[in-house]
Amino acid sequence: MKKKNIYALAFLASLLIITGFSRRLSNSAETKEKAPFAFETEVFAKGFESAWSMAWLPNGDMLVADKPGKLWKIAKGSKEKTEIKGIPAVSTKGQGGLFDVELHPNYANTGWIYISYAGPGEGGANTVIIRGKLSGNELTSQETIFKAGPLMEKGQHFGARMAFDKDGYLFFSVGERGEMENAQTLTNDCGKIHRIFDDGRVPEDNPYVRIPDAKTTIWSYGHRNPQGLKFHPTTGELFEHEHGPRGGDEVNIVRKAKNYGWPRITYGIDYDGSIISNDKAKDGMEQPIHYWVPSIAPCGMDFVTSDKYPEWKGNLFVGALAGQTLARLEIKDGKVLKEERLLNGVGRIRDVAQGADGYLYVSTEGPGQIIRLMPK
Repeated sequence: MKKKNIYALAFLASLLIITGFSRRLSNSAETKEKAPFAFETEVFAKGFESAWSMAWLPNGDMLVADKPGKLWKIAKGSKEKTEIKGIPAVSTKGQGGLFDVELHPNYANTGWIYISYAGPGEGGANTVIIRGKLSGNELTSQETIFKAGPLMEKGQHFGARMAFDKDGYLFFSVGERGEMENAQTLTNDCGKIHRIFDDGRVPEDNPYVRIPDAKTTIWSYGHRNPQGLKFHPTTGELFEHEHGPRGGDEVNIVRKAKNYGWPRITYGIDYDGSIISNDKAKDGMEQPIHYWVPSIAPCGMDFVTSDKYPEWKGNLFVGALAGQTLARLEIKDGKVLKEERLLNGVGRIRDVAQGADGYLYVSTEGPGQIIRLMPK
């Protein structure tokens, strides 16, 4: 065989090998992109009216706040619930009820459990935060550490999510209670994210401590109805999500003394179709890192940090009421790169939380149950 033909055959063989290898790489990449993380769901507990929030005791027992005013304990290894006695009376008008439950970050030594709820009083209700200690199946040693004002007869937008930072400060949300302009004034508690010590004292470095007539607990303002609050597990940034009206639900990174714009800027319109604001952005007002149009009515969220879901590690999971779905957000450098919808039609999701066992749980209303996501 002539040398020229040998070289040509060798070149052709090399080309086929390279092409085949490249195709295998391409197919592998396509397969990896197309194949979603495989999981299945199991009903972990049921029989709730509206399981608004979940928390875990160090021994693995789960606490569940049920919106009509009951706090339940589910012992580790069991699916039976036991009622915790001693919970204060709550206002159940409209969106009112028993809301968030959160453990002190040093619970093993302090024993404090924090609860937010719609506290009734003369003139209406508003968001209240108490702390107490479990004695058997009763909440004792109760202390009221915050009461939002003013009391209002309206039954919407209580906010009421809580989160502790790494330094032990308690951050929490209060909605604007259906009065838009509340969010833009510093003289009331509504439409704000607040920051206090674990016993209710006001930190001296809060941004409005020395501003006349301003509420000293305010950390940020211009919020509508924040029902998600969680610190990023690695950056320590405070992530928040809030309901827009018709459209314009937002995910924000909350920073000290910042104005998040409601109702001066919004990506939504009013429920009757009228325009709330012609502006989606203004100088001096923060932009969301993500928003939904149409609205999904976000409620509850958590970051996945466990090794149970390697493909999801670091992702933010957001529950949805109107959307009846679980939104998975891939985030990098404070930006949302991708969104995936899971559990479509499972029910109105009230809370999302990574449990003490590392698995992801969602709580729902209609039906009132807790669902655990199990990798296949």
